[in-house]
This record gives sequence, C-alpha cells and structure tokens, in this order.
Amino acid sequence: MLKPNTIGIGVVGYGYWGPNVVRNFSELEGAQVLAVCDMSPARQKAVSAKYPGVEVTGDFTRLLNNPAIAAICVATPVRTHFKLAKAALEAGKHVFVEKPITETAAEARELIELARQRGLVLMVDHTFVYTGAVRKIKELVTSGELGEIYYYDSVRVNLGLFQHDVDVLWDLAIHDLAIMEYVLGREPRAVSATGISHLPGKPENIAYLTIFFEGSLIGHVHVNWLSPLKIRSTLIGGSKKMVFYDDTQPSEKIKVYDKGASLSDTPESKHQLMVSYRTGDAWIPKLETTEALTVEARHFLDCIAGKASPLSGGEAGLRTVRILEAATQSMKQRGQPVELT
Repeated sequence: MLKPNTIGIGVVGYGYWGPNVVRNFSELEGAQVLAVCDMSPARQKAVSAKYPGVEVTGDFTRLLNNPAIAAICVATPVRTHFKLAKAALEAGKHVFVEKPITETAAEARELIELARQRGLVLMVDHTFVYTGAVRKIKELVTSGELGEIYYYDSVRVNLGLFQHDVDVLWDLAIHDLAIMEYVLGREPRAVSATGISHLPGKPENIAYLTIFFEGSLIGHVHVNWLSPLKIRSTLIGGSKKMVFYDDTQPSEKIKVYDKGASLSDTPESKHQLMVSYRTGDAWIPKLETTEALTVEARHFLDCIAGKASPLSGGEAGLRTVRILEAATQSMKQRGQPVELT
C-alpha cells in the first residue's frame, strides 16, 4: 500500500548496484519502494529478507502494470537498459537508469525523445556528479577561481572487476566522462583512444582516452582493470589555480593549489621568452558529506515533482555515450582521432 504524499518506486536489478538504489529510495522521505524485480531466486530471497513489505518478482511487467509505481529505476547490465527504460517510459513511468544510459547514441536519442513526448523524467545515474567533491570542483570552475581551464587529467585503475559485455572504457571511463562533462560544461570536438586486452576472449582491460576541445583545453583519461593499486585521481589545471581530486581519501578529497606558470611580459624578454613560475598556498575546501546516491535520489524526486531539472538527464547520458562510441571506433583504428559532429 502506497503511503500518502509519496512517490512509488520500482527497481529492476538487485545485483551489484541495485541494493544501493533500493536502500537509498527506501530511506528517503517522499519515496516508497513498492517492488523489486530480479531473475535470480537468491537475490529475490535477499530482498524479501531485508524488505519484507516490498513485492519481489521476476516479472518486469508487474512493475509496468502497477499504477502505484510512478518511477522505475533500472540497475541492470547496459545491454538491457534501452529495452527496459523504453518499456517503462511507454508505460508512463519516470525512469532512473544506471550508467551508461544505453549501448548506442541512437538508443539514447530515442529514449530522450520518448520521455519528452510523454512529459516524463529521464535521469541517468551519474553518481559522481552528486558528490560533494565534484560539486565543489564545479563551483571552482564556474566561479572562475581556477582561471582559464587548460587540462583535465584523470586516472581510474584497480584490479578487476572484469566485465563480460563492455570494455574498460565503458565500465570505468564513463565516470570520468560524466564528471568532466558536468564540471567543464564544454562540448568536445574529437577523441582518440588506444587500448588492449590481455585476457583472451575478454574486452580491452586497459585504455587511454584523449579528448580534444575547442582552443587549448585537452582532457585525458587512463583506465585499467589490471592495476595492483586502486587509484581514483584527477588533476584540473587552470591559468590561476589547480585542483587535485583523490576520491580514495576518506576526507580531504580536494586540494586547491595556487600554482602556475606564465611567460614574462617585460622589456628584457622581447628577444628571449622567459617562463615565470608561481608557487602560492594550498588549501582544502570543506565538502558536503551526504552520500551521493542519497543526494541524487532526492534530486530525482524533485525533478518528478517539477521542482528541478535533472543535472544528469538524458542529454548528459547521450553526450557521454557519443564520446564512448567514438572512442571505441578510434581504439579499433589504433588511436586515429574521431571527430564528434
């Protein structure tokens, strides 16, 4: 039974990320998880044990046909995203879908158009966009405190988990692309990617992605499933200041450095350009510590209520998939740059 003044939620997929989605929406005021769909009997049993009041089923149509369910969260493998999200939108449900939004840009465009026609919210789970650290970086970039942005350089490596249906770019780089897209707010012009698989029959497990923008801004993402260390670091360099972001740190995830370099503009330098370096203070900004998925789930409810527009809507999902598609094409051509039209 749906409680008064709450939004009924259905969740499909209770594997790796699904339990986090169910937990957050279950604990959120104004939302009520009414049903969870998963094909695995063991997972169904786990849901029933933890949430005895929630309907558990292996039949997705039960969620579609339940009039009390206003929104469906899709937390399944990417190959199923389009089919499930499309069915939910056609049934008149708002959709919250795991990243990446779809396997192709064409599928993403179809979902965006369908949501627009039906007047429904389509939101992609780009979780890092809702972290206190990334939102603070966005604030620093937007305010101009960093000056002109020169580069975005990130490393996201660890040992496993090897995926069967997507390569390391689609699994790991999607996080950095979502962060970069949100923080910089700039459309890339071209991409170049190289990668290789070290396990027969498996997709690429290491890759290097370069993103070219208009002007002198450049982005670079290094991802790897075969690293002995877990590294989650990002450097953003500007003409005034630079930011180092280390997501593995329990606190002090961001450090802002008043450092840089410039060409001397003095009479003596007319015949010989001199580079001058600036070394100032470093500081650690205070960050919001609320769990990112909690912030994101609350934002999704606000979007359904018409109080906000999605920070990670269908268009944001489309932009990251376009980059990944181009990167896949470039990787097959050993790094040949692919233009983004």
